[in-house]
Amino acid sequence: METIPQIGYGTWNRPGDEAFRGTLTALEAGYRHLDCAEGYQNEEFAGRAIADASLDRTDLWVTTKVAPESFGPGQVRPHVEASLEKLGVGPVDLLLLHYPSINDEYEIVDYMAQFADVFDAGLCRNIGVSNFTKTYIDQALLLLGDRKLLTNQVELHVFLHNAPIVDHCTAKGIRMTAYSPLARGAVADDPVLARIGAEIGGTASQVALAWLLAKGHVVVPSAGAQPRIAENFEAQNLSLEDAHLAEIDRLDREMRLVDGPWCSIWDAA
Repeated sequence: METIPQIGYGTWNRPGDEAFRGTLTALEAGYRHLDCAEGYQNEEFAGRAIADASLDRTDLWVTTKVAPESFGPGQVRPHVEASLEKLGVGPVDLLLLHYPSINDEYEIVDYMAQFADVFDAGLCRNIGVSNFTKTYIDQALLLLGDRKLLTNQVELHVFLHNAPIVDHCTAKGIRMTAYSPLARGAVADDPVLARIGAEIGGTASQVALAWLLAKGHVVVPSAGAQPRIAENFEAQNLSLEDAHLAEIDRLDREMRLVDGPWCSIWDAA
């Protein structure tokens, strides 16, 4: 697959057999983009689902991520190889660095060089980052030379527009991927989203996803139940009018859900 599908199935917070069942259900529902990670500790279960689905490899986009604990000298490649073995898909379509090194334990010059070597060795078809702030983005671009960063995956939803990093990446030709695009379920109770959904034949959650899609972002919602997995996928069929988009634009409340001690200092709005 040459282009990243705009909606993917997120395997975060899906342990063991739940990851297997969710991934297989997603593939059966029509998803062709899977968002995985070493740190989710479920790549082998996603790999089992991929094998059971028996899709042509060229019809599937697989993303995975290297955990920052794996950035030590000489450690990135063996950890990537372990992920590839678990997923069973050969080179992944997109490999991300999950976070910058926590508290800069490892030098970005070193782990970015290892990342470049993995790409040059053909273990992935595209590279990107996740949770990188503007400073880290600029360092990564400098260190990677002419290698393209495809995306920066960050928390992004109707209640957190994350404009500083979105604007910075967009200006540099880096596409945004939204994780927690449903604000961990908070969007379902929003009256504005519910009203718009009623007007156009969708749910509040679908409207929240459709807003991100209309902005050109990639989204990777995570769900366990088959109806919710299908509902999320069908959000791409909704069409928001300009008035709807403008109304949703006003919902931003800088509601950040991911802000633990492992995170960098986020860019201020």
